Amino acid sequence: MPFVDELAAALPSGAVVTDPDVLEGYRHDRTSWLTPGHPVAAAFPTSTAEVAAAVRIAGAHGVGIVPRGAGSSLCGGSQAVDGALTLSLERMDRILDIDGANQAVTVEPGVMNADISAATSPHGLFYPPDPASKAYCSIGGNIATNAGGLCCVKYGVTRDYVQRLEVVLADGSVIETGHDTIKGVAGLDLTGLFVGSEGTLGIVTRIRLRLRPAPSGTSTMVAFFPTLGTAGDAVAAITASGLQLSLMEIMDRATVVVVDDHARMGLDRDAAALLLIQSDSPEPLRRVEVERAAALCDEAGASYTAFTDDPEESEALLQARRLAGPALEELGEPIWDDVGVPRSRIPELLGAIEKAADRHGARVFTFGHAGDGNMHPTLLVPRGDDDARAAALRAFDDILVAALELGGTITGEHGVGSIKAPFLEREVGAGNLAVQRAIKRTLDPAGILNPGRWL
Repeated sequence: MPFVDELAAALPSGAVVTDPDVLEGYRHDRTSWLTPGHPVAAAFPTSTAEVAAAVRIAGAHGVGIVPRGAGSSLCGGSQAVDGALTLSLERMDRILDIDGANQAVTVEPGVMNADISAATSPHGLFYPPDPASKAYCSIGGNIATNAGGLCCVKYGVTRDYVQRLEVVLADGSVIETGHDTIKGVAGLDLTGLFVGSEGTLGIVTRIRLRLRPAPSGTSTMVAFFPTLGTAGDAVAAITASGLQLSLMEIMDRATVVVVDDHARMGLDRDAAALLLIQSDSPEPLRRVEVERAAALCDEAGASYTAFTDDPEESEALLQARRLAGPALEELGEPIWDDVGVPRSRIPELLGAIEKAADRHGARVFTFGHAGDGNMHPTLLVPRGDDDARAAALRAFDDILVAALELGGTITGEHGVGSIKAPFLEREVGAGNLAVQRAIKRTLDPAGILNPGRWL
């Protein structure tokens, strides 16, 4: 095939793969219920120059490009497309510079999220956005979806930490965006444009990220509730209180049970909901914040509250939340949803999720970032059960509609990808979407970057 031959000649030996057995591992992401396409090849560049060469050659042959990081997408954003090139950035995995004086780090897109904080910790710094998948999601993928995580309630999302980007455009040219300075308003904010664009506007090959001083410690609280409603009321009360908590996560009974089955953590399996709260403020403020949060949980009707300053106990509690996804994947085929509502409307959203699942006879497990209103109701389907999958997908759509009716969003951090495109115009409006598509046509007139996704 002329395209593959030219690509192989332009890149180092072994950087282009056509072996079907190898390609099979690069067809899928974590959106397991979608059927991916068959790529014509996979390429594994190790530099910006190699990415640019691959893009130029693909463009000349009219071949689409699916940029791929660690393949942890939950919206079908990195699944293979028939006849396209899968461009894996996994070998671009270097931490290039740690600038302790300016609290910044420069990395390549294949670096795992958790490795950034591990590398910067000796400098007394950390990278706050922390998806539950941080051990196995790459920073390039986080940039693509504007990923969030457990600490967003206090620290914000990926876009808040991106200072500069190096980006390969659809014609193979390379641009740099952003500033090394804290302030910088010269020209349009192209950095913000590329963050969250899901690989449809350009391929990010180098990133400079802001860092924060590492907290001196944490206080962590767990509360169990007899009903989802009382848990939602506690979230609303804590939100209204103005406490600057660094984490507030929720898990419903179904999720608590599967996590406890998975890890044998001794969780209260009879409670309707678990609320996990953390403060990383300096002492004595963090103890005051957690005690105040516990009092608000008690007032809302919590059946049990407890808190700890012990780092190992705190990490064990956080691990319960992080294990929700892996525990569900052991039991069947999860259909991951990701909706957000104003925090005051979380109780209504929790009720709407239950009703949607009941209406269609679907099994739902709800957990997520209660502190910023971003919930992950996850529908579990027995593998190979097409009828159950169809019912779950109907509930999935109803949950999206409910979130929009509550003034929310169809995705808080996973992205639109392949699965939520039909709902995007309903959220942003026809005029807004037309502008987005005009930008796409300007930067990628042939439509070769991540073809078939939401733009």
